[in-house]
Amino acid sequence: QVQLVESGGGLVQAGGSLRLSCAASGQAFSSYSFGWFRQVPGKEREFVAAISWRGSRTRYADSAQGRFTISRDNAKKTVYLQMNSLKPEDTAVYHCAASPLGDPEWQQRNYGYWGQGTQVTVSS
Repeated sequence: QVQLVESGGGLVQAGGSLRLSCAASGQAFSSYSFGWFRQVPGKEREFVAAISWRGSRTRYADSAQGRFTISRDNAKKTVYLQMNSLKPEDTAVYHCAASPLGDPEWQQRNYGYWGQGTQVTVSS
């Protein structure tokens, strides 16, 4: 079992930055890969970024490539999403998820644990 709690969301102007954190509790944190997904009301949840269990491999959605960076600190059992050059279209609830597969998965069906999410709002 893995419990996930996101934090770090908020209101920011376009061009600004935010760092989201995902604190995990439970066993075997270091064996899980993690992903960030986002959802806008009325739309499907979409993949943003993922990181492998060691942190050596990452994967990004095209919309996040070059602006967002995912990282992890296994000692702190925390996963981060650094978001720079934010745009109004980045506005969404951002969810952290854990996968037992170990690879940086982009498909939601490969994640077994989800956090409640943190709201990110980017004003123009």
